[in-house]
Amino acid sequence: MRLITKAISIAMSGLLAANVWAVDPISLEKQYASDAKQSASSSRGEKFFTSKQGKEWSCASCHGMPPTKEGKHASTDKSISPLAPAFNSKRFTDEAKVNKWFKRNCNDVLGRECSSLEKADVMAYLNSLK
Repeated sequence: MRLITKAISIAMSGLLAANVWAVDPISLEKQYASDAKQSASSSRGEKFFTSKQGKEWSCASCHGMPPTKEGKHASTDKSISPLAPAFNSKRFTDEAKVNKWFKRNCNDVLGRECSSLEKADVMAYLNSLK
C-alpha cells in the first residue's frame, strides 16, 4: 500500500510541475509589458514584425504576413506552423519554448535578444489577429 501511495504522490507532483510552465498568449503579453513597465502596442508589434531590424530578415520573412498561415524558414525551407495563437492553439502555451523561440529568433532578426517591450508588442500584435 505504501508503494502505491508513493507512486501516486510522485505522479501527482510531476503533473503539478508540468503545469508550472503552462501559459497562455495573453498572460505572456501582460508579463512582458509588466517587465517593460510600459503598455504593449499591437501597431508597434506589427511594425517590428514586418520590418528588417539591421539583419537580412524580418519576422515576416519566415512567418509570413499576416502570420496566420503556414510559413517557411527563409534559409532551410522548413515548414513553420501558423504563429498567431488564434490560428494555432499550441502556440505560446509552454513558457520554456516561448523563451527559447524569442531568444533564437530575435538573434536571427536583431543580432541580440529582444527587449521585454519588443516581446510585449509582438505578442500584442499576434494576439490581435483573429
